[in-house]
Amino acid sequence: MNIHWTPITQQDAEEIAAWKYPEPYNFYDMTADEEDLELFINPEKRSPHTFSGHKDGELTGFLTVDLENHPTVDLGLGMHPDETGKGEGESFVQACLEFAAKRYEATAFTLSVATFNERAISVYERLGFKKKHTFTQATNGGHYEFLSMEK
Repeated sequence: MNIHWTPITQQDAEEIAAWKYPEPYNFYDMTADEEDLELFINPEKRSPHTFSGHKDGELTGFLTVDLENHPTVDLGLGMHPDETGKGEGESFVQACLEFAAKRYEATAFTLSVATFNERAISVYERLGFKKKHTFTQATNGGHYEFLSMEK
C-alpha cells in the first residue's frame, strides 16, 4: 500500500475523531473515551509524532509513534473504518512500520491491541509481531484486557 505520511493536520484529526466503526470495533471510536479524544483532538495535547496517512489523496489512517524507549518505538495506529475488513490491514501496518523505521531509525516495535480484536492480532502476527503479555487498562468507561506485542 502506497501511503503518503504527513504530520497530522487539525482537519484530519477532527475527521478521524468522527470515524465510526461497526460493532465490536466501535470500541476504537475516538469518541468512546473522552480523555483519549482530548489527547487526539487538542493540538496542544496531541503527540508531535502523530501522522496522517493518505492513499490516492484520501485519508486512510493515522499513526502515532512513542519514542520513550527508542530505538524501540511504540505504535498507535488506526485505519479508516471503510478500509477495515478488506484484507488491507497487513499492507497498512507494513507501511506504518516502514515509515517509523525510516523516520525514527527504529529497530524494534511494540504495540497494544484489545484482546477481542483477533482480526488485528492475526495481522500483527503475520508481520512478525510476537505476543508478550496481557494487561488491563481503564478506558471507554471500563477496564479492558489488552495484549502487548513486539517485533
